[in-house]
Amino acid sequence: MKLLARNLARTTTEQELRQLFSEHGDVTECTLVLDQETGESKGFAFVTMPDETQAKAAMAALNLTSVAKSKIRVKIAN
Repeated sequence: MKLLARNLARTTTEQELRQLFSEHGDVTECTLVLDQETGESKGFAFVTMPDETQAKAAMAALNLTSVAKSKIRVKIAN
């Protein structure tokens, strides 16, 4: 299941995000979206978790939590 994590702090790294979601299950892919010109984070990322139950647990646990002083939003990516 592919999840969208939004409202990330610009300082949050892909590794930090992978670790955060890994606490709730297996993560097969984690892609932080970067600005092509500056190379800086655009504030959102896609996280793929193969187990739907784990993905839903991660979504429930992490949605609207504070990460690096930003209240993140996690939902199913369309």
